[in-house]
Amino acid sequence: MAEAPVLRAVRFAALAIAVVVLVVFLLAQRRAVDVSYGESPSPREPVPEGAAGELAGLTVPSVEEMTALVEAAPVVRLPGATATWDEALVDAAVAGTDGRVLGAPAGLDEDERDRVRDVENATVLVIGTEVTDGVNQAYPDTIPGWRAQFALADVTNEVLDLVALHVGDLAPADVDPFRRREPTPQELEAVAADLRDGLPHVAPGAALDEVPDKPDAFPGDALYAVFPVQERDAPVPDYGSALTAVFPDRPVVVMYGNWVEYHGPHADDFAEVAAASFYGQFSDRIDAYAYPQAVILAAYLDRVTDLRYAGLFDRPLPYRAPDPLDIALPALPWAFTGCVAAFLALSARAARVRPGEPRTSPARLAALSALAVEVSALSRDASLTRGLARLGSAREALETGLPEAHVRRLLDAAEAELDTTARQLGRPDYRPSAYLRGSLA
Repeated sequence: MAEAPVLRAVRFAALAIAVVVLVVFLLAQRRAVDVSYGESPSPREPVPEGAAGELAGLTVPSVEEMTALVEAAPVVRLPGATATWDEALVDAAVAGTDGRVLGAPAGLDEDERDRVRDVENATVLVIGTEVTDGVNQAYPDTIPGWRAQFALADVTNEVLDLVALHVGDLAPADVDPFRRREPTPQELEAVAADLRDGLPHVAPGAALDEVPDKPDAFPGDALYAVFPVQERDAPVPDYGSALTAVFPDRPVVVMYGNWVEYHGPHADDFAEVAAASFYGQFSDRIDAYAYPQAVILAAYLDRVTDLRYAGLFDRPLPYRAPDPLDIALPALPWAFTGCVAAFLALSARAARVRPGEPRTSPARLAALSALAVEVSALSRDASLTRGLARLGSAREALETGLPEAHVRRLLDAAEAELDTTARQLGRPDYRPSAYLRGSLA
């Protein structure tokens, strides 16, 4: 009996689906796994190198001239040097020793930096706010330390640490020169007036043409107040707290020199995390180069964006439609297994069907009846009589609409009886398995 066309189509459809599922699953194994809260849109290099205006275009004297200057005085500041320190503490630290401090400008190119490093009689080199002795580098690792370094350009602690290392003394305890005061009503109003007009406040001496376009950094319209590096010996107006009182529930970003601080919603949970994360990574580059304030602010806002996309700051992220493949991947092995099982089951069933053997009950009845007629001319065995009776019963069952299963049982019984008759005759060609092979399907 031949395999039914519908079952054949189902069998090969299952095989085709299994192949497609397998190919999709194998290709998906090359996909990278992303377990982040969300992919931040910030650039991968927040503080760009070489094209961000970090070189000041300044030069320094020759190595011989700087060597002579350091020989003549224990503490030397070259023209353009921006770092500050507590002169009394530094002078006292180098007094009576061979310690020498040489301060150079920020933003020197590599040749100019090499020239400063070649001054061999300088114990401590201060390039911008980078403090080194040629082998070791001293740098802050706390919020007060970074704030002093970038808001005041103060490197007192770092210079004292390296001088103490040079002379073999213990490093003194750090001092925090950054002090705050409330701004006067006039100072506060000058800043608030710009902010009310929708403008950033850029104080005289600060360098910021416009606020960087970073819409993902804060959930609302942030307010920006930018100031130059502050004097280390004077208290700094606390504009952040004052502006938060004037503009409640608004994000407030205040920038003193290269120091950026956040005030406003969630500041207690977020401000120090953002500052430590940003300056902990980029302080080395900000130390030695003369980056414009706009570049520093843009990089800080990128870090804020990264932190908020990491789920560390309260921010509803834009809806991102789920990837259908990611959802379907866990089910693909099961779909593949089911399709393969269906194909194998249908193939096994097809293998049990003898080619050319009729499959429908009417066709089997016709073929077996034809066989019985031919055999009846050769045999009078009781099995033939029983077989004819079974065929008659099957015919009546078909005509009266009895269940298909009942008809098949009668035909199976008739086929078995006719098989017995053929064996009794010794005629294998009359056995149903052989005779029906060429009958109607």
